[in-house]
Amino acid sequence: MTTAAAEPQLAADGVALRQSRTGKKAIDIPKGVDATVKDGTFSVTGPKGTLSRAVPPNVKVTIEGGKLTIFPLIGGRDGARFQGLARALFACMTKGVAEGYTKELELVGTGYRAELKGQVLNLALGFSHPVSLTLPKGVTGNVPPESKGTQLILHGNDKEVMGQLAAKIRDIRPPEPYGGKGVRYKGEKVRQKAGKSGGKGK
Repeated sequence: MTTAAAEPQLAADGVALRQSRTGKKAIDIPKGVDATVKDGTFSVTGPKGTLSRAVPPNVKVTIEGGKLTIFPLIGGRDGARFQGLARALFACMTKGVAEGYTKELELVGTGYRAELKGQVLNLALGFSHPVSLTLPKGVTGNVPPESKGTQLILHGNDKEVMGQLAAKIRDIRPPEPYGGKGVRYKGEKVRQKAGKSGGKGK
């Protein structure tokens, strides 16, 4: 006898469905968070704000009983890939509006400092002039007073935007391999090279 499955085992083209091990796991929607799917767009609202994103192709999204589930609509590996992609995106969005994300950066170097004026971030990184950039909408930052400007903490609900912003700031002055000066992620281990003076005196 064949046992009926909860989801279809064949796609519309007759190719066997293949589910992602991670993608098939339902996403729990926390209390205080509202998730909807309408006109091909997934939207989620929570204490940390609202995020929306188009649903990736070839997947079906269902919300029932406080859980969000994603099914592939095409067979083979591509169906599992789209399922896994959608699950990863929507899980990050759900966590973002519920808890938010934090990125911490450290400025290492004599005179290296960060200063925030509203949404404008000013950085002194050893150049002849300070570098200024405006934080994106939905992102806030603070410079702890005890750090004396050497630590920058960013907060936001969009993991992708947060990651891109932190990388952009780090790229302004990446840690250099000899003295380690530059901007680094908190806890980042910078591989340092030995100086050329090691060969002198022989």
